[in-house]
Amino acid sequence: MSEQVLSYLAKSLVDRPDDVSVTAVEEGEGDIVLELRVHPEDMGKVIGKRGRTAKALRTMVKAAATREGTNATVEIVE
Repeated sequence: MSEQVLSYLAKSLVDRPDDVSVTAVEEGEGDIVLELRVHPEDMGKVIGKRGRTAKALRTMVKAAATREGTNATVEIVE
């Protein structure tokens, strides 16, 4: 569910929603790292001023993962 939340939010922010991809990598017991990839021109929109948008994305994904009983972190990959 946290993957879908991140994908939906990221696609809503960018100009090229077809280039958004989310990859889940499991690390340890119930820990998931979600790697977010977007078009290079959309990186600024996903990160935001002073990283505020990225922080908000991480907060929303963490809340969704907590509801599932897991821990999730978001990495924005170039």
